[in-house]
Order: sequence, then C-alpha cells, then structure tokens
Amino acid sequence: MTDLLESSSPAETETPSRHLPVWVIVLAFLALAGFMTLIGWGLSRSMRGSIAVGDKVPNFSLTTFDGKPFSSDQYAGKVVLVNFWASWCKPCEQEARELEEAYQQYKNKGDVVFVGLAYVDTEPNSLAYLEKFGITYANGPDLATKVSQMFRVRGVPETYVIDRQGRLAYVKIGPFSSTDEITAALEKVLAE
Repeated sequence: MTDLLESSSPAETETPSRHLPVWVIVLAFLALAGFMTLIGWGLSRSMRGSIAVGDKVPNFSLTTFDGKPFSSDQYAGKVVLVNFWASWCKPCEQEARELEEAYQQYKNKGDVVFVGLAYVDTEPNSLAYLEKFGITYANGPDLATKVSQMFRVRGVPETYVIDRQGRLAYVKIGPFSSTDEITAALEKVLAE
C-alpha cells in the first residue's frame, strides 16, 4: 500500500506545457497575411493588360449609351481619344467641358474620334453627368471594366490617345487643365 502512496502524483507526471508565446503566433499570422497580399497583388496585376506607349492597342468594343456599337478597329487610320471618367469623380468634372470643346474643334475634320467610357458607374448617373456637361461625343459604359483593365486604368480620369496605326501614342493620368492641353496632345499625334 505504501507503494501506491509513493507513486508519483498526477502533477509530477504531466508533460510540461508546450504553448508558443502569443507574439510568435501573431508574427506568423502577419507574415502569412503579408505573403498572401503580395501573391494576390501580383496575380491581379498579371491579369490586367499592359499597354505601353508605342504598343499596338487591342481592339475594344462597347455599346454607347444611345445604343450604337463602337469598335476601335472601325476607326483604323484615325486618331482615337479614349477618356475614362465617372459621374462620382470630381477631377473628371474639371475636364469635362474642355473635352467637349476639343471634340467640337475636331468633329468635322474627320481625323480624330472621341470616345468616353464610364468607369464603375450607373447608367442613370452617367447620363445625368453627360447632360450636365453637354457632352455629345460617343460615350458608353465600361461593362465589367473590360476596357479599363486592358488599359490598366488605376483611377479616373485617365485619357489615352491611339495613333493612326493603332498604337498607343499618349497617356494622361488625371484631368486636363485646358482645351489647349488636349489639342496640343492631339496635334502632336496627328503630326506623326
């Protein structure tokens, strides 16, 4: 019976606790989260287009707000100005009238085509925006952001000018400051 009393108590036979310190767990979690963020960022960037100045622009098409088809390849041999905008974008408002003024200067010459693409916007808000600023050149929604992904649009407004050979010739990130700035960009591309 003394053998039973002399046997080890449960406290003496338990294995020591092997818990990791909390800071190690937190650090491992943060490292994993950072790694996953990098992987996701890399994948999203690789899935987007990568048109650079001088590159051939792939054909893109859309249906304008007035129901007409627009396809960039139907304007081969012309300079095409592509403007990404949104009704909720305050900087877009800064250039809206200037873009329309520039369009009015070029529309009857036949060598420059303007097209606007509403970026992540609703049709009612887009139509109200076009009416508010008196915009008459072709505009339509960028459905599922297909065209903006092709151009790797990061925000709005962004404007791209495609030359007569179908290559990207000019990129403007942010709003134009004047009609003169727009016409200068177009004249440079027309002179090439």
